[in-house]
Amino acid sequence: MEHKGTVRIETPRLILREFSMDDTDAAFRNWESDDKVTEFLRWTTMHSISETENVMREWVDNYADKSFYQWAIVPKDLGEPIGTISVVGMDEKTEKVHIGYCIGSKWWKQGYTSEAFSAIIPFFFQTVKVNRIESQHDPNNPNSGKVMKKCGLKYEGTLKKADWNNKGIVDACMYGLVADDYFNTIKE
Repeated sequence: MEHKGTVRIETPRLILREFSMDDTDAAFRNWESDDKVTEFLRWTTMHSISETENVMREWVDNYADKSFYQWAIVPKDLGEPIGTISVVGMDEKTEKVHIGYCIGSKWWKQGYTSEAFSAIIPFFFQTVKVNRIESQHDPNNPNSGKVMKKCGLKYEGTLKKADWNNKGIVDACMYGLVADDYFNTIKE
């Protein structure tokens, strides 16, 4: 892979960009303190701005690493982050990235997550030269799977008791897209 780091990407409605410490209040207010957001995630709802500040500082510090990918999802008409999309797992040998995402519940079912995910797919295949993009969700959170399907990832199966989140040990519905299939699709 040819790592480039978290580059700025624009879509019709969104700016995907690095976080800054100035985003702390918006991150806490818009999704990190939202119990609905964290229900199927591995991190718990944040109850103080200082928790969000610590996470933000870690992300900002990690931007020096070109293999670190953590985007703020910023609607152009709002001007502040409503969530995040990132590489939550990576395997250099198979040239694979595993994508995770979340946005505040106020913005669910408006296409923002699909728009963000769709925007990073060409970046990873064409610029970073990954071989595989994958993501997974708890079967009890089917809307997350709808995002993956909408972005062109294919359902590959459900792994029994293969993951964990705030609900405990859970099944994992796996979706993936490989470079060959991606490039064949864009040629058509």
